[in-house]
Order: sequence, then structure tokens, then C-alpha cells
Amino acid sequence: MLPVLGGSVRDPLIAEKLYDMAELCLAQARLDDALVLLWRAFTLSEQRLRQEALAFSTSRLARFLQRLRAGEERLYALLRAHPEDVRVQRLALAAVLLLKGRALDEAADTSQAIYQRLGARACEAFARLCALREELSTLANQRVGWQSPADYQQRLQSLAAQGEALEAELARRSAPLRARAALPSAEHIIEQVAAALPRDGALVELVAYREPPFGPQPDTSESRNTARLRYLALVLFPDARVSVVDLGWAEFIDKAASELRNALANRDAAYLGMAQQLYELAFQPIHALVRGVRRLFLSTDGQLSFVPFAALHDGSQFLIDSFDFIYLTSGKELLPRVEDVPVSRSVVVLADPGFSGSGQEDFCAEAPAVSESSSHNVAQRTCVPLPGTRREAEAIQRLLPQAQLFLGPEATKERLLSLSAPGVLHLATHGSFQGDPSPGLAVQRAMVHFGVLGTDACAPRPSDPLLCSALALASSSDPAPADNCWVTALELAGMNLWGTQLVVLSACDTGRGEVKLGQGVYGLRRAFIIAGAETVVTSLWKVNDETTRTLMEAYYGFLREGQGRCSALQAAMRLVRQSHPHPHSWAPFIALGRDTPLRIAAA
Repeated sequence: MLPVLGGSVRDPLIAEKLYDMAELCLAQARLDDALVLLWRAFTLSEQRLRQEALAFSTSRLARFLQRLRAGEERLYALLRAHPEDVRVQRLALAAVLLLKGRALDEAADTSQAIYQRLGARACEAFARLCALREELSTLANQRVGWQSPADYQQRLQSLAAQGEALEAELARRSAPLRARAALPSAEHIIEQVAAALPRDGALVELVAYREPPFGPQPDTSESRNTARLRYLALVLFPDARVSVVDLGWAEFIDKAASELRNALANRDAAYLGMAQQLYELAFQPIHALVRGVRRLFLSTDGQLSFVPFAALHDGSQFLIDSFDFIYLTSGKELLPRVEDVPVSRSVVVLADPGFSGSGQEDFCAEAPAVSESSSHNVAQRTCVPLPGTRREAEAIQRLLPQAQLFLGPEATKERLLSLSAPGVLHLATHGSFQGDPSPGLAVQRAMVHFGVLGTDACAPRPSDPLLCSALALASSSDPAPADNCWVTALELAGMNLWGTQLVVLSACDTGRGEVKLGQGVYGLRRAFIIAGAETVVTSLWKVNDETTRTLMEAYYGFLREGQGRCSALQAAMRLVRQSHPHPHSWAPFIALGRDTPLRIAAA
């Protein structure tokens, strides 16, 4: 008979003891008893998360989720050991659906509550937070020759601490409203997500996890290897059936994913072998399960978040010929939003931002130069125009005449941040991710570095990874320092995009960022989802100006015809592929979020 443990749900030791007892049962081959304990342990952890996380700042929530990670990974290890057991499948998939991307969900829920349901005091506090984030972003991006590195880091840390306190205050204020829109329980979430799948669809949850051993283990090299990362694939069908595939060690899959992304980014002629290798490692075991499926909702993890699955090759054809891929941070994004906001039908385009003559600098294609006045390297570059972005904007207006264009000096950072929920927001400019210092090969929508933290390899990275991704826009200040043209993901996360159906980031590396296992990619894509956008189109490498213009024109043409926001992108990719067969040209963009058609009447 299993012992009964008392104590409060808030006591973290209760769940830990239950996990330990389950481990003992498994060592004794008592799977039935272990499952009872594991369900109870997971349920208690989930209840504690729902009660306590409502008042957490973003960083504290991330730390809390990390503490729950050990118990979560035990469930994935058990699933690998019992992949055909329906009870184990349901427990592990419930954990994936509830915990994967949870920090993103909480941040988005707070944003929605602030903009739509809270009073003036909360809005004032949020305005202070946005101003603080802007100051933090400016400081993180500026030169530091005028102050010591120690003073600089102290100021960064002070601003970050103030921001965390404001976030916690806003989370507490919004907690009652967010609690009303709680996620389904562990017992019901699988059926609800399955019911949201289309008949020709399936959900693939890819999970990277460290496999802890169950029960006593000998101290051998094999037992020590159990701490290495592995990938699991859980496939959910509309009838709530679940299939599980162990994809193997993550080191081999991640290496293949990085090699393919780099080959596609660099237009490597030998990319096909790499596309086939990653297919064999990461998708071939899944392929047999999803034959006959057309729309594949793909929730990635780890380095697999940076490759376009449409460009994988099965030896006969690219996967784009078999599937429409719709990317998600978590399968629970398929659930209907509890309180859908009024849909905006406006279209706003910012493109070809004006740098010349405004005192701003472009950080696109040249190598960094060393500034004698600073102890850090500083990028000093002349402007590399992107004429395709202006033609791209004009083409969108021809297809959607209601589109309002802001070009050249009108495409300012201030204008973007002041927007309130346009139906479609299209940004065609330079993009940057600090983790990728390689220069471009041609006229690209990329800036190699922005700010001092991007140019000095020895400089510490910001504590908030959303400071490492940015877009370049014009500034209303004239003349303006180069720092003022950058808008970071941290600033963009504070926008009000509740009611925005589609955000298109027609720039380089907008889909890149820092990966946190189980919680997605921290970068521009995350920022716009937190801000409320239903669907976000982002890029995985540095894109060519002219071919991107062609792809985007085709994309909006298919959207105007009524195709889904993700499916239309796949159609545009197939069209561009006819004249540009290398995936570098047709596969750089992915669409995350809803695939429903735009609710915008064409004039």
C-alpha cells in the first residue's frame, strides 16, 4: 500500500518525496505504483506553479521552472523506457503541453491583462517599466569609453533589478485576471489540444531533455552518459492518439542541425547531403507516423528551432512537397484564446529606414573597426541601402491598398513603439542577433553587431537575452547617435499588439536568439508573441534583399487570396523555389502561430 503524504501544496518537498518514492517503485519494477505517485507529484507541482507563479517576475518564473525541470525530465526518461504504455504517454505529453513555453504564456497573459483589463495605475507602472527597458537597451547598446567597465556593469545590473521589481508588481496586480483564464488540467489538456487540430493535421512536440537514471545505477561510463541530452518526439493526432519516438542523443542531432543551417545560410553547394542527414536523424522516424497528414504543427526545441524543416530532404524530395509546417512554441497555442480581442484590420509597413544624413550608422556588411577613444571594439560602418525593402512596401500597398507606409526617415523607432495593435505589421529593415558575428556576403538585411556588447567577444552578455536581438530603424532625433536607431526585443515586448493578426519581420536573423530548453527561443520572435501578435514570420539567417522582396510579394499575394498565414508562406516558398532552387533563397523564413486566413477585407 502506498503511503499518504500530508503537507501543503506550496511545500516543494512533497513533490520531491513523491518523485523519490516513484523512483524506488520503478527500481522494484512496480510501474503501476510508480505512475500513481508520478501523477500526484506532477499535479502538486502544477498546482504550486499556478498559485505562486502569478506573482513572479519573468526572471524569477524562469528560475522556478528550472527547479521543476528535474521532475519533468524524469517523466520523459520514463516515456523512453515505456514508449507504448498509454498511461506513460499521457503523463509525459501532459507535462510537455503544460510546461513547455510556460514562461512565454505567463508573460503574454500579463501583457494582455495590463493593456485590456487593468486600470490606470497598472498602465502607469507598465509605462515606467517600458521607459526603464528603453534605458536599459540604450545602455546595453552604447559605447562605454566614458565610464569604467565596472561602473557600466553596475548600472546595467541596477536597471535590471528595477525592472524585475516592476514586473513582479504588475504580475501581482494582474494575477486575479490571469487566474480566471487558467490552462486546462493535466487530465484534460490532451483532449482539448487534439480537438483543436484540423482533420488533416498533427502536432509534433520535440523535447530535448537530460535523462536522469531511475533507481540505483552502477558508476560506469554508460550510467554517466544518462545525463547527456536526448530528443524525444511526441505526436498527437486529432482523435487524441499519441505516438512516441526516441530520436537519440542530442549532440548528433544538434551538430547536424547547426551544419545544415550554416550551409543554407552560406549558400553552400553541398547542402543536400546535410539536409538528408538531418532528415534521417530528426524526422525519418516521425515520417512514417504522419503519412497522409498535410498540416504539421511543429513545436521544436534546442538547435532544431533554427532549421526550416521544409528544407529537409528525404532522398527523393524536400519536405515542403509533403507538408505545410506551422511552427509553435508549444502545442497549447492551438487552444482558443479565452478572450479574443477585437480584430484590427489596418496594415502598417515600416521599411527602408533612413540612416544617411541623420547622424546614424549602419552596421551591415563591413568589419568592425577599433575606436581609439574606447576600450572596446566599436563597429564604424557606412550605410548599406536596402532598395528592395521600399519596393517590397510598395508592392504590399498594391495588394492591400489600405496599407499605410512609413518609409525612409518616417520609419522611426518612436513611431513603431507608439503603434497600437495594427491588423498587420510589416517591418522591412536590418536585423541583428549578437550571437552570430559572421559578416554578410552581399546586400543583406543584416547588421553584424549592434552596440558594444556585440563587438567585444570578451564583454559579458546582458542578463536578459532579449537585449541581444534588435531591429534597426530611423530616429526622430536629428542628428541622432547610432544607439538610438536600435530597438531591442526587450523594448518590443512592451508593445500593445493585442488584436494584431500578423507581424512580418522581413529582415535578417529575426528568428535567432538564445535557446532555453523547454522554454523556446529568446529573441525577436518571442518579443512579438508576448506583445500579443497572433502569428509572427521570422528569418533564420541573413537574407538577400532582392529575393526577400520577391518572396514577400508572393506571400502577400497568397494572403490576399485567402490562404492561411502559415500556408501562404509555404506557397510563396514553392513559387520562389522555381526560379531560385537553393533553399538559401526560398527557405529562410518560418511562420509561428495561427494559420487562419487574415481577417482583412481587400479594397
